[in-house]
Amino acid sequence: MNDRTSGPEWAEREELARLLPAPAERDLPPGRHLHHKDTLMRLIDQDGDRAPARPRLLRPAVLLPAAGMALGGVLLTTLAVTGQDSAPAPSASGAGSRAEAPRGATVLLDRIASVAGKSGGQAATGDQFVYIKTLQAENEGDFGGPVKLTEPREREVWMSQQAGPVIDVGLIHQDGSYYPITVGVPDGETAVGIPAGLGRPTYTWLASLPTDPEVLLRRLTAEITRDQDARDTPAEDRDQAQDAFDAIGELLRETVMPPRTAAALYQAAAKIPGVTEDSDAVDAAGRHGIGVARDNTRTGERTAWIFDSTTLEYLGERSYLVRDTSMGRKGTLVHVSAVLRRAVVDALREEPSTTT
Repeated sequence: MNDRTSGPEWAEREELARLLPAPAERDLPPGRHLHHKDTLMRLIDQDGDRAPARPRLLRPAVLLPAAGMALGGVLLTTLAVTGQDSAPAPSASGAGSRAEAPRGATVLLDRIASVAGKSGGQAATGDQFVYIKTLQAENEGDFGGPVKLTEPREREVWMSQQAGPVIDVGLIHQDGSYYPITVGVPDGETAVGIPAGLGRPTYTWLASLPTDPEVLLRRLTAEITRDQDARDTPAEDRDQAQDAFDAIGELLRETVMPPRTAAALYQAAAKIPGVTEDSDAVDAAGRHGIGVARDNTRTGERTAWIFDSTTLEYLGERSYLVRDTSMGRKGTLVHVSAVLRRAVVDALREEPSTTT
């Protein structure tokens, strides 16, 4: 049996660990679980009795009252990715395999990447904010219990584009109220903000990512693996392919990114085994499109990224059960969203003009 604490690969991970802040453990307040548990389960451990638990990624502590924790799928996941892009890392399949998505999904993702790479859009500077308006129906049932889906409701998010470290990350407007997003890693009596990175993907950070899809996938996978190693996550509780798919989905959801980065992410997704094409997926706004999906065999959920069938523009996301679980019967909808607007603005609470 190989010694996991020796060799060049372990040395590289040790070096990465020295470069990054130590991961902080925290207990999420009940309100957080009730409001956004289905989204958090994509990127952090399942803290309930649902087994087996998903491996956790690095995540900073959140300095928010429970009433203000309507953050959803943004941040709360990892700190900045560091290390060499070309450093060897386990493949996204988790078994050294070079298997990729089936041909149909690969062709679709290549088409989506081609369109995304030619798209225009605004660039965001460090003193600006990314504005995302979405329509979402979310699970507010008890943790691990039957799904109780809300009616679709609008949410506006303003995300800081500062390089950081940043504590005041942004602002959310939902259900008639504004909630500040305040995130940091506790350090004694003070809080240390988090820099731009996988957990807080600013436009500038996204622009810094490698655009070679193989290298990009290795970089994302290496960061996830580094965190799992730091937490001594057992091999049987790891699913690198699912984690890579979820990480890319998080980056697509509530950001404005450079066209080349978007194209590279879609091409990287095509290299993840188990990714399939969904011929008819419906977002929270009732818009029908074509989906790129993957089944999470541990939780029994399928998540599909939804794209306009004609323009191939990203529309939203949909998650539902593919087998009977404690959350409900097969086919039960767990979460659905629709992106209504993406823009770059100069101030919190500023809404983009219709001509932006």
